[in-house]
Amino acid sequence: MSSDNNHHRNSPSQYFQHSLELIAGELSTATGASPTLGQLLKHVGDTRKEATGDETPVHEVLVDVTEPRPIPFVLSFNNLTYSVKVPRKMTLPGFFRRRGGSAAADAAIVDNPLARDSYFTRTKTLLNDISGEARDGEILAVLGASGSGKSTLIDALANRIAKGSLKGNITLNGEALESRMLKVISAYVMQDDLLFPMLTVEETLMFAAEFRLPRTLSKSKKKMRVQALIDQLGLRNAAKTVIGNEGHRGVSGGERRRVSIGIDIIHDPIILFLDEPTSGLDSTSAFMVVKVLQRIAQSGSSVVMSVHQPSYRILGLLDRLIFLSRGQTVYSGSPKTLPLYFSEFGYPIPENENKTEFALDLIRELEGSPGGTKSLVEFNKSWQSMKHTRDTEPDRVGLSLKEAISASISRGKLVPGATNDVNSTSMVPTFANPFWKEMVVLSNRSILNLRRMPELFGIRLAAVLVTGFILATVFWQLDNSPKGVQERLGFFAFAMSTTYYTCADALPVFLQERYIFMRETAYNAYRRLSYVISNALVTLPGLILLSFAFSMTTFWAVGLDGGLSGFLFYFLIMFASFWSGSSFVTFLSGVVPHVMLGYTIVVAVLAYFLLFSGFFINRDRIPGYWIWFHYLSLVKYPYEAVLQNEFENPAKCFVRGIQIFDNSPLGAVPPAMKVRLLQSLSNTLGMRITSSTCMTTGLDILKQEGITDLSKWNCLLITVAWGFLFRILFYFSLLLGSKNKRS
Repeated sequence: MSSDNNHHRNSPSQYFQHSLELIAGELSTATGASPTLGQLLKHVGDTRKEATGDETPVHEVLVDVTEPRPIPFVLSFNNLTYSVKVPRKMTLPGFFRRRGGSAAADAAIVDNPLARDSYFTRTKTLLNDISGEARDGEILAVLGASGSGKSTLIDALANRIAKGSLKGNITLNGEALESRMLKVISAYVMQDDLLFPMLTVEETLMFAAEFRLPRTLSKSKKKMRVQALIDQLGLRNAAKTVIGNEGHRGVSGGERRRVSIGIDIIHDPIILFLDEPTSGLDSTSAFMVVKVLQRIAQSGSSVVMSVHQPSYRILGLLDRLIFLSRGQTVYSGSPKTLPLYFSEFGYPIPENENKTEFALDLIRELEGSPGGTKSLVEFNKSWQSMKHTRDTEPDRVGLSLKEAISASISRGKLVPGATNDVNSTSMVPTFANPFWKEMVVLSNRSILNLRRMPELFGIRLAAVLVTGFILATVFWQLDNSPKGVQERLGFFAFAMSTTYYTCADALPVFLQERYIFMRETAYNAYRRLSYVISNALVTLPGLILLSFAFSMTTFWAVGLDGGLSGFLFYFLIMFASFWSGSSFVTFLSGVVPHVMLGYTIVVAVLAYFLLFSGFFINRDRIPGYWIWFHYLSLVKYPYEAVLQNEFENPAKCFVRGIQIFDNSPLGAVPPAMKVRLLQSLSNTLGMRITSSTCMTTGLDILKQEGITDLSKWNCLLITVAWGFLFRILFYFSLLLGSKNKRS
């Protein structure tokens, strides 16, 4: 039976809730204070065992939600206005226009002073003077048609819009919210479910716990928190199931959405923002998701969500509504007063009709009318002013923000490393864990993902082995003749470029994780530097194996020089090439957000690197205006290193006697004639040259190729340094390009 249907089993849930209340009461009596999350979790396991079969128990309510809490949180937002510049549609001159067409549009632009920015852009207002509030223990739902500004308002409240662009003010308990503070006390659930497909539900939540919960909390306590959360989210039946994707069957859509919520509430935030959490779900799954959100709110959190068109059942779970139309508020208040509001406006809601559907249909109808929703916006303003004059609800906010957060922490909220010291400036730390702990957790997660998808590395290893086998058979046991020298040069150029091209498969790796990374770092789950270093460390074992496989396949088969020491250096330079190539592609994936565009750039840039490496044209022959690219070529340094490794032995000869004619038109002359030509040449030069006289050594070949500047060890170090440079650039690309904010 699907876990989406388990909400019908009420008796175990009631028993579980009653047991938790008894536990909380006992702990409060014993300690004289409200129990913390840690104390409560000690008893959760036993209670859950007794309440068998329950998949959706209530949230761990740490205080009695039936009585008004003396220290609530109120998130207030006033006069929020946000505009963006959009390209203006180009229009033809007046005498080419159709009558009544763009002239009307031009008139509209002239009438709107905000639109007269330039000939090419106009200003579009996405939010226009939006005000409201969200209280803890309640769900605030933002409704409206597509393009009404729902997601924009959620982004504005969650500090996902650049400060200079957003006008108005947002306060918590009357105090302005700092960005750093908001990141720690809140969580944001995106509309898309950004999860690793090969991790199970339990593993996904456990990694979230490792990131968001402090290292001072023991491993067993973190596991208990995850197990409690699995039950709270109704995911017990799916706990051991992988998330899945298009290629692997996994959990259902509703379960996936609840996992997305779970990873963001693992630390029990005070404020939870959600962008259309019911989008794409069937009615039962959507109801289950909102039911979970209601329980989260009842635990002492403020839940702010956008929703497209809630069902009748979902509407019963919502506490406050804001209807938007083209960035303006057309209704703000309780769902209960919705019929009275529209009745006084002159459009009473039929008795048997869904209130929100009626409201949204009416708003769409007004949007299509000549006057738009202006009348409804004005009516809402007068309604709000009347409502405030007769609203006698007492204001229960009596504590400062720091005092309220401290009190919440004492009740078990904000699990990650928070302290109860109100006077401490670091009452809420920026990151829950130290740098090294983040690296360990990130590395473990990456290794687990790689283990679950061995075919990815297997295909890469197979490609390297096949390439090595082809090269080994084509260049089998090269001799030391002039032709052998040319063939060696060709082998080295192809082998070095191959190592870089086989690294191109690293491009989609980060692109697939990009939005997961942005979501996790947006709310300080871990540092960007931790991700960059762990990403590099996890790739190293694979690169070592690839380098060793390619070296073993080609070195002895081609007949390269140097013996064991030559092989070891050959292996090191191959590893350095894979390292720098992988780092280059990883950096590119941080800059280019699209796979196909990234592949195009990788192929083109690597082709340029090979062109200027020194194989096709010597350094001395490269035009001066292109010589800079020669020194930037990643292929240049490993290519020169392997050439020096091969030809550095001064005692080894590659051209003897009559072999000097082999690469000339005289190469076709019979050997006897070559001997006589050699004797004539000896007489002319005044020196004796025989068939065994060495004419060209390896050092001569290096000079001919223009390889005289750097030693092979310096080339190796530079290749490794390129890898580190691109990893540093990758870090800065993440720092600058992953802000995840609207401009």
